[in-house]
Amino acid sequence: MTEETPLLTSDEDGAGGKMPLLDHLIELRSRLLKSLLAIGAAFGVCLYYAKPIFGVLVQPLVKAGQGKLIYTQLFEAFFVEIKVALFAAMMIAFPVIANQLWKFVAPGLFKQEKRALLPFLLATPILFAIGASFAYFITIPIALKFLLGYQGDIGGITQEALPSVGNYLSFTMQFIMAFGIAFLLPILLMLIERSGLVTREQLVSARRYMIVAAFAIAAVFTPPDILSQLLLAVPLVFLYEMSLLAIWFTQRRRKTGAEEAPVEPLEEA
Repeated sequence: MTEETPLLTSDEDGAGGKMPLLDHLIELRSRLLKSLLAIGAAFGVCLYYAKPIFGVLVQPLVKAGQGKLIYTQLFEAFFVEIKVALFAAMMIAFPVIANQLWKFVAPGLFKQEKRALLPFLLATPILFAIGASFAYFITIPIALKFLLGYQGDIGGITQEALPSVGNYLSFTMQFIMAFGIAFLLPILLMLIERSGLVTREQLVSARRYMIVAAFAIAAVFTPPDILSQLLLAVPLVFLYEMSLLAIWFTQRRRKTGAEEAPVEPLEEA
């Protein structure tokens, strides 16, 4: 907690002490302001470099053979730069936001809870970055190649794709965010299993429902074509299976650690 809002009491086993509600609100305001300042600073820098950043985002489209983007409204190109800057700023400021969230929550946790949650917190940006990279380097190029394949002569009429800058940015951001969040599935499942809300056996028995849910999620967060949906649904199912394997491994390690832990002898009365 901040120096202005010290804890009133502190437990011996590492848990934060109790705080009045007003101090909690003051602390929350402080963390939110620092997060907003980080976003604002990153937004200013990203707005200056908005065109080069957008130039990176359009590379999959260029490699797919499309060399032209249009805008049909006078203000569309301007708002695209704003969206690009805000999107990049959120990505850059995410570590700061996560750190502020951890500093707000951590003082109220026991040492064992801190040790249990910290690996998940550190893994979150890594898995999100892997998911976003998977979307940028693999799924977006495949989807673009498929969707742009409808260009050509049809009955003597040339059918040509002329995507607008706004539509393409929404398409790209939708893919990157969907895959980045989807790759956090192992963390979510391991957290709810660690908290005791579900067991691994329940997750295994729910596998068939997860497959249906994966395709439903893909239908909501991707374009309506079947290829784009498959590109998200299949990794979701794979991540679910990897989560079950990771949970089995952590359960086995916890069990081994409990068996090897020394048992303190009882004191004689």
